[in-house]
Amino acid sequence: MEDKTSIFDISIIKRKLINQTIKEVCASLKERGYNPINQIVGYLSSGDPGYISNYKDARQKILEFDRIEVMAIILEDYLDNNE
Repeated sequence: MEDKTSIFDISIIKRKLINQTIKEVCASLKERGYNPINQIVGYLSSGDPGYISNYKDARQKILEFDRIEVMAIILEDYLDNNE
């Protein structure tokens, strides 16, 4: 057995968790008849969690992450995919 050190990057895992959470929240909002873009932008810009429905724990899921961090990841992903 080889003794190797594995590199563990928590930022990659957190990015994946945030992206998955955004997808889940979007799906929940769509199911309830809301426009998920408008609702998430409302929440991220104002900080008011009332923009996110409680349906399927969507509000609690998105509140687990810092709003600024969520915005940064959305922007980074957009820039990475549009360069």
